Amino acid sequence: MLSFTQKEKALIKKLNTPAKVQDFLNALKFNFEEKGETLKSPILTLRAGKAHCFEGALLGAYILSKHGHKPLILHLKTTKNDFDHVIALFKIDGFWGALSKTNHAVLRYREPVYKNIRELVMSYFHEYFLDSGVKTLRKYSQPFKLNVFENGWKREDGDLWGIDDELDKIKHYDILSANAIKNFRKAEKIEIEAGKIVEYRKKG
Repeated sequence: MLSFTQKEKALIKKLNTPAKVQDFLNALKFNFEEKGETLKSPILTLRAGKAHCFEGALLGAYILSKHGHKPLILHLKTTKNDFDHVIALFKIDGFWGALSKTNHAVLRYREPVYKNIRELVMSYFHEYFLDSGVKTLRKYSQPFKLNVFENGWKREDGDLWGIDDELDKIKHYDILSANAIKNFRKAEKIEIEAGKIVEYRKKG
Protein backbone atom coordinates (compact mmCIF):
# COMPACT_ATOMS: atom_id res chain seq x y z
CA MET A 1 0.00 0.00 0.00
CA LEU A 2 1.39 3.39 -1.01
CA SER A 3 1.21 6.64 0.97
CA PHE A 4 0.48 10.15 -0.21
CA THR A 5 3.38 12.56 0.12
CA GLN A 6 2.99 15.88 1.93
CA LYS A 7 3.04 17.62 -1.46
CA GLU A 8 0.23 15.40 -2.74
CA LYS A 9 -1.79 15.95 0.42
CA ALA A 10 -1.35 19.72 0.07
CA LEU A 11 -2.59 19.56 -3.53
CA ILE A 12 -5.65 17.53 -2.55
CA LYS A 13 -6.40 19.98 0.27
CA LYS A 14 -6.18 22.86 -2.20
CA LEU A 15 -8.71 21.28 -4.56
CA ASN A 16 -11.60 22.06 -2.21
CA THR A 17 -14.49 22.58 -4.66
CA PRO A 18 -15.89 20.44 -7.49
CA ALA A 19 -14.94 23.15 -9.99
CA LYS A 20 -11.30 23.11 -8.83
CA VAL A 21 -11.21 19.32 -9.01
CA GLN A 22 -12.63 19.42 -12.53
CA ASP A 23 -10.02 21.98 -13.61
CA PHE A 24 -7.32 19.68 -12.26
CA LEU A 25 -8.74 16.64 -14.06
CA ASN A 26 -8.90 18.62 -17.29
CA ALA A 27 -5.21 19.48 -16.94
CA LEU A 28 -4.23 15.80 -16.74
CA LYS A 29 -3.17 14.27 -20.04
CA PHE A 30 -5.47 11.61 -21.44
CA ASN A 31 -4.52 7.99 -20.78
CA PHE A 32 -4.74 6.21 -24.14
CA GLU A 33 -3.66 2.92 -22.51
CA GLU A 34 -0.91 2.46 -25.10
CA LYS A 35 0.70 -0.35 -23.08
CA GLY A 36 -2.54 -2.13 -22.24
CA GLU A 37 -5.68 -1.49 -20.22
CA THR A 38 -5.31 0.17 -16.82
CA LEU A 39 -7.51 1.18 -13.92
CA LYS A 40 -5.09 3.00 -11.68
CA SER A 41 -5.84 3.92 -8.10
CA PRO A 42 -6.09 7.64 -7.30
CA ILE A 43 -2.54 7.79 -5.95
CA LEU A 44 -1.10 6.19 -9.10
CA THR A 45 -3.20 8.39 -11.40
CA LEU A 46 -1.98 11.44 -9.53
CA ARG A 47 1.62 10.36 -10.01
CA ALA A 48 1.16 9.33 -13.65
CA GLY A 49 -0.27 12.74 -14.53
CA LYS A 50 -2.76 11.19 -16.94
CA ALA A 51 -6.14 9.49 -16.76
CA HIS A 52 -8.97 8.05 -18.79
CA CYS A 53 -12.59 8.57 -17.76
CA PHE A 54 -12.77 5.84 -15.12
CA GLU A 55 -9.43 6.78 -13.53
CA GLY A 56 -10.47 10.43 -13.55
CA ALA A 57 -13.76 9.58 -11.87
CA LEU A 58 -12.00 7.58 -9.14
CA LEU A 59 -9.48 10.33 -8.48
CA GLY A 60 -12.16 13.03 -8.56
CA ALA A 61 -14.43 11.11 -6.19
CA TYR A 62 -11.56 10.56 -3.77
CA ILE A 63 -10.56 14.23 -3.74
CA LEU A 64 -14.19 15.26 -3.21
CA SER A 65 -14.39 12.82 -0.28
CA LYS A 66 -11.62 14.76 1.45
CA HIS A 67 -13.86 17.84 1.40
CA GLY A 68 -17.07 16.46 2.84
CA HIS A 69 -18.61 14.78 -0.21
CA LYS A 70 -19.45 11.09 -0.47
CA PRO A 71 -17.13 9.23 -2.89
CA LEU A 72 -19.67 8.27 -5.56
CA ILE A 73 -19.23 7.17 -9.16
CA LEU A 74 -21.80 6.29 -11.81
CA HIS A 75 -21.63 4.09 -14.90
CA LEU A 76 -23.13 5.24 -18.21
CA LYS A 77 -23.65 2.12 -20.34
CA THR A 78 -23.85 2.23 -24.13
CA THR A 79 -24.45 -0.13 -27.03
CA LYS A 80 -21.70 -2.67 -27.74
CA ASN A 81 -20.21 -0.59 -30.57
CA ASP A 82 -19.56 2.45 -28.36
CA PHE A 83 -17.56 3.15 -25.20
CA ASP A 84 -19.09 3.32 -21.72
CA HIS A 85 -18.35 6.32 -19.53
CA VAL A 86 -17.86 6.76 -15.77
CA ILE A 87 -18.43 9.99 -13.87
CA ALA A 88 -18.01 11.12 -10.25
CA LEU A 89 -21.13 12.47 -8.57
CA PHE A 90 -21.49 15.25 -6.03
CA LYS A 91 -24.42 16.95 -4.37
CA ILE A 92 -24.70 20.59 -3.28
CA ASP A 93 -27.79 22.10 -1.63
CA GLY A 94 -29.84 19.10 -2.68
CA PHE A 95 -28.86 19.19 -6.36
CA TRP A 96 -26.64 16.75 -8.26
CA GLY A 97 -23.62 17.55 -10.41
CA ALA A 98 -20.81 15.49 -11.94
CA LEU A 99 -17.09 15.47 -12.60
CA SER A 100 -16.05 13.97 -15.91
CA LYS A 101 -12.65 13.26 -17.45
CA THR A 102 -12.98 13.03 -21.22
CA ASN A 103 -10.88 13.73 -24.27
CA HIS A 104 -13.84 15.05 -26.25
CA ALA A 105 -15.75 18.32 -26.38
CA VAL A 106 -18.82 16.56 -24.97
CA LEU A 107 -19.65 14.34 -21.96
CA ARG A 108 -18.02 16.84 -19.62
CA TYR A 109 -18.61 18.50 -16.21
CA ARG A 110 -22.15 19.10 -14.98
CA GLU A 111 -23.08 21.92 -12.65
CA PRO A 112 -25.08 20.87 -9.57
CA VAL A 113 -28.49 21.85 -10.97
CA TYR A 114 -30.16 18.43 -11.35
CA LYS A 115 -32.92 17.30 -8.99
CA ASN A 116 -32.16 13.60 -9.27
CA ILE A 117 -29.74 11.13 -10.84
CA ARG A 118 -31.86 10.33 -13.89
CA GLU A 119 -32.21 14.01 -14.69
CA LEU A 120 -28.42 14.38 -14.58
CA VAL A 121 -27.87 11.26 -16.69
CA MET A 122 -30.29 12.46 -19.35
CA SER A 123 -28.20 15.61 -19.77
CA TYR A 124 -25.64 13.32 -21.42
CA PHE A 125 -28.09 11.52 -23.69
CA HIS A 126 -27.97 13.73 -26.79
CA GLU A 127 -24.17 13.99 -26.60
CA TYR A 128 -23.75 10.22 -26.83
CA PHE A 129 -23.65 9.12 -30.48
CA LEU A 130 -21.48 7.40 -33.07
CA ASP A 131 -19.97 9.01 -36.17
CA SER A 132 -22.99 7.60 -37.99
CA GLY A 133 -25.25 9.76 -35.81
CA VAL A 134 -26.82 6.77 -34.00
CA LYS A 135 -27.49 7.61 -30.35
CA THR A 136 -26.02 4.97 -28.05
CA LEU A 137 -26.68 5.65 -24.35
CA ARG A 138 -28.85 2.82 -23.03
CA LYS A 139 -28.47 2.37 -19.26
CA TYR A 140 -27.08 3.99 -16.15
CA SER A 141 -26.13 2.52 -12.79
CA GLN A 142 -27.25 3.47 -9.35
CA PRO A 143 -24.54 5.51 -7.59
CA PHE A 144 -21.64 3.29 -6.51
CA LYS A 145 -20.29 4.07 -3.04
CA LEU A 146 -16.52 3.74 -3.08
CA ASN A 147 -16.28 3.99 0.70
CA VAL A 148 -17.84 0.54 1.08
CA PHE A 149 -15.24 -1.03 -1.19
CA GLU A 150 -12.04 -2.65 0.04
CA ASN A 151 -10.08 -0.50 2.48
CA GLY A 152 -7.20 1.40 0.94
CA TRP A 153 -8.47 1.44 -2.66
CA LYS A 154 -7.24 5.02 -3.11
CA ARG A 155 -3.64 4.02 -2.25
CA GLU A 156 -3.48 0.65 -4.02
CA ASP A 157 -0.21 -0.04 -5.84
CA GLY A 158 -1.95 -1.53 -8.87
CA ASP A 159 -5.12 -1.63 -10.91
CA LEU A 160 -8.59 -1.58 -9.36
CA TRP A 161 -10.31 -4.20 -11.50
CA GLY A 162 -12.39 -5.24 -8.50
CA ILE A 163 -14.20 -1.89 -8.60
CA ASP A 164 -14.83 -2.38 -12.31
CA ASP A 165 -16.36 -5.80 -11.62
CA GLU A 166 -18.57 -4.49 -8.81
CA LEU A 167 -19.73 -1.53 -10.89
CA ASP A 168 -20.91 -3.93 -13.61
CA LYS A 169 -22.85 -5.99 -11.06
CA ILE A 170 -24.87 -3.25 -9.38
CA LYS A 171 -28.36 -2.30 -10.50
CA HIS A 172 -28.63 -0.48 -13.84
CA TYR A 173 -31.67 1.35 -15.16
CA ASP A 174 -32.87 1.41 -18.76
CA ILE A 175 -33.01 4.83 -20.41
CA LEU A 176 -36.09 3.85 -22.48
CA SER A 177 -37.81 0.77 -23.85
CA ALA A 178 -36.40 -1.03 -26.89
CA ASN A 179 -39.49 0.01 -28.85
CA ALA A 180 -38.92 3.70 -28.12
CA ILE A 181 -35.25 3.41 -29.09
CA LYS A 182 -36.25 2.32 -32.61
CA ASN A 183 -37.70 5.78 -33.22
CA PHE A 184 -34.64 7.79 -32.20
CA ARG A 185 -33.56 10.43 -34.68
CA LYS A 186 -29.87 10.48 -35.59
CA ALA A 187 -27.58 13.30 -34.47
CA GLU A 188 -27.16 16.01 -37.10
CA LYS A 189 -24.06 16.45 -39.26
CA ILE A 190 -22.93 19.56 -37.37
CA GLU A 191 -23.26 17.72 -34.04
CA ILE A 192 -21.20 14.83 -35.39
CA GLU A 193 -18.46 17.19 -36.54
CA ALA A 194 -18.42 19.00 -33.18
CA GLY A 195 -18.18 15.64 -31.42
CA LYS A 196 -14.90 14.91 -33.19
CA ILE A 197 -13.08 17.73 -31.36
CA VAL A 198 -10.51 16.29 -28.94
CA GLU A 199 -8.35 17.83 -26.25
CA TYR A 200 -5.35 15.49 -26.58
CA ARG A 201 -4.00 13.65 -29.64
CA LYS A 202 -2.78 10.08 -29.46
CA LYS A 203 0.88 9.81 -30.45
CA GLY A 204 1.38 8.45 -33.92
